[in-house]
Amino acid sequence: MKKTALITGANKSIGFETAKQLLQQGYKVFIGSRDAGRGEKAVNELKAAGFEDVEAIALEVTDAVSISRAADLLSSKVPHLDVLINNAGIPGTYPQEAGSVSQENLRTVFDTNFFGLIEVTQAFLPLLKQSDAPRIVNVSSDLGSLGFNTDPGSRHYEVKPVAYNSSKAALNMYTVILAYELRDTTFKVNSVNPGYTATDFNNHTGYKTVEEAAAPIVKYATIGEDGPTGKFFSDYGDTPW
Repeated sequence: MKKTALITGANKSIGFETAKQLLQQGYKVFIGSRDAGRGEKAVNELKAAGFEDVEAIALEVTDAVSISRAADLLSSKVPHLDVLINNAGIPGTYPQEAGSVSQENLRTVFDTNFFGLIEVTQAFLPLLKQSDAPRIVNVSSDLGSLGFNTDPGSRHYEVKPVAYNSSKAALNMYTVILAYELRDTTFKVNSVNPGYTATDFNNHTGYKTVEEAAAPIVKYATIGEDGPTGKFFSDYGDTPW
């Protein structure tokens, strides 16, 4: 049976391109999308490009009922899940200054980027555990790196939206702890930074293409049994925590 992958927030941008690259490697891919119509549109576009093993799954990562329904539905379709890519994320509203950011903004960003990611992961762990070689990729950002945030020489040193950066730093800690918890299994759990990519997320101001951004995500979603776990990567390799 083909290997299977679920990608949250995969109806557009980096998630969509990640789906395409996994399809090119022979995976059966489930497009997680909070809007069912947009998910189906993405599937139709991929099928028009010649890919057949792709389906849409309605999945709103901040809605417990939606997550549970998606997990039940996927369990009825496949005996195991080989890859979970937690790609869904939001930037929040700007500005996000540490001294004035609203609680509402903080909580909204964390609901998607951190709490929702954990709830999705927990819901699909039983199906992942049925795989011989389960992989989890948490899509992070170098803006969540404490190393870069404290290094005046880093590319994005002055970019410090507190809600977004903090949510990605928290996500990275979850990666470390989940990987440790699963250390005696065949799981590989890693954070991956796709880089500053031209998408709707940043009004297409990024310098990377979606193809370039998806490549490291796919790399660590498909690593072999001798691959790393509990690490933080970019396309150039290790990223400082």
